[in-house]
Amino acid sequence: MTAEQHLDLDALDELKDVMGDEFSLLISTFVDDSTVRLETIKEAVLSGEPDAIRRTAHSFKGSASNMGAVRLTELCRSLEELGHEGKSEGANSLYEDLVVEYQQVQQALNQL
Repeated sequence: MTAEQHLDLDALDELKDVMGDEFSLLISTFVDDSTVRLETIKEAVLSGEPDAIRRTAHSFKGSASNMGAVRLTELCRSLEELGHEGKSEGANSLYEDLVVEYQQVQQALNQL
């Protein structure tokens, strides 16, 4: 597994340039925040409420996008669209994919 498979390294390099010494704090904050966001998404998926799924996925999508986590962003977008369409079928499978991808992103970020 390489970081390039899960992260837009060019975007992260730009972010690193902007953040300077605070970059490692940004990564740490993203990891801590993501744990909470994933739990919130899990609760929304378990509730089967499309609007809750949409809102929680939208929130995580922005965070993932800012960190250059391309596939994670796309999975969040898929969950968000499902909720936007008023559906919850398939949300559990997407959530499971989201968790697996997040674990890969976290490992890739730790390698930076």
